[in-house]
Amino acid sequence: MSLAVTSSSVAFSSSSPSTLRAEQVVQLTPTPFQPSDRSHLVSPAVLRLSRRRSGGVKAVNAESGRNSAVVPSAATTCAPDVMEKSVEVEDFEKLAKDLENSSPLEIMDKSLEKYGNEIAIAFSGAEDVALIEYAHLTGRPFRVFSLDTGRLNPETYKFFDAVEKHYNIRIEYMFPDSVEVQALVRTKGLFSFYEDGHQECCRVRKVRPLRRALKGLRAWITGQRKDQSPGTRSQVPVVQVDPVFEGLDGGSGSLVKWNPVANVAGNDIWNFLRTMGVPVNSLHAQGYVSIGCEPCTRAVLPGQHEREGRWWWEDAKAKECGLHKGNIKEETVNGNGNGNDTLQANGSVSDIFNSNDIVNLTRPGMENLLKMEGRKDPWMVVLYAPWCQFCQAMEASYVELAEKLAGSGMKVGKFRADGDEKAFAQQELQLGSFPTVLFFPKHSSRPIKYSSEKRDVDSLIAFVSALR
Repeated sequence: MSLAVTSSSVAFSSSSPSTLRAEQVVQLTPTPFQPSDRSHLVSPAVLRLSRRRSGGVKAVNAESGRNSAVVPSAATTCAPDVMEKSVEVEDFEKLAKDLENSSPLEIMDKSLEKYGNEIAIAFSGAEDVALIEYAHLTGRPFRVFSLDTGRLNPETYKFFDAVEKHYNIRIEYMFPDSVEVQALVRTKGLFSFYEDGHQECCRVRKVRPLRRALKGLRAWITGQRKDQSPGTRSQVPVVQVDPVFEGLDGGSGSLVKWNPVANVAGNDIWNFLRTMGVPVNSLHAQGYVSIGCEPCTRAVLPGQHEREGRWWWEDAKAKECGLHKGNIKEETVNGNGNGNDTLQANGSVSDIFNSNDIVNLTRPGMENLLKMEGRKDPWMVVLYAPWCQFCQAMEASYVELAEKLAGSGMKVGKFRADGDEKAFAQQELQLGSFPTVLFFPKHSSRPIKYSSEKRDVDSLIAFVSALR
């Protein structure tokens, strides 16, 4: 990851002969990520940090610059090690509440002010370039790092280069361990994640490199937003003690996580980027919203949530790579182990697809539909889980579909297929992931699965019309 920093020097004076004169210049040198074996336990809500500071050296310069004398892995200046001071205990839960209504710029400024060279922006190569723009606008030096998994889109690599040139910085790239990647690919092939899930690959290519990067910091800045994934990120605070990763001092509570755009809507982020003339990944113009590795990212279609472009072959609850798993809300699991999957802090969730034109089917109702070979009317049924953000994104389209089909001789229903009903739905109803849409013809007991990812009203009606 690179730090954006000027290579200017700092001059200061002292009346003592043993100290530096006003004419003397201290050349600041960049400090790369340095892991530490020191560890101590701290309460998750309160963090005690020990920071290195110089009593006489102030922030270098408001502008970030590139100098051929600076090594490529560093783009921000740092103060020399002089003495170690103990910083007062801070309640980050209280700080988060105090900053809840602050602008992203204010939050970014606060984070850089507090941590200086010991904090860095995590840049994924997507719309989180907004974080770099906010950091630039504060006028403070800043660092940027990114995880190069080795499987990013060519457009993303070109975007990295454009960002470096636009801000005159060097991004500090973190790479996966070559031995681990080699073992994974030789054992399971290049595309094993399509068969047994993405977690193992993400752990090798993303989570472990991130862990190494964070061990050299006391805080990091992410582009998490609450609206990115309603099922998993809706409780993201603007600042928190990182519940998963460790920082420079090691141990629980040794790392602080800042989320300056947590409360910002996606469309507002894009308005900001356009207004400021910030370079963006060209994949966005091709329909990509959430961007990750090339094999696991695709464009989204009308009616789809942005996270449906990631790991589309898996259930909604699995659509996290592990970098932010500490912000995933707790699941309420029922006795049979299938999971109620509510993903709500209070253990409950409001039902969806509520309309007088939609029949709420129970397990016996679905079993009867399966047994009927001579139905009076055809049926369309959605298999859903109310906590699933992709089901939530489809709700308006499905309700409108039901309204348009009312009185047409076509029945529209819904069946909640998570929890106790999930095994039944997988065995008997072709459930793969949520939502699954089925069409039950009048003269056949076998339902037809809607295979398209297009869930807008026109596409659903075209599907129905083709089969009626």
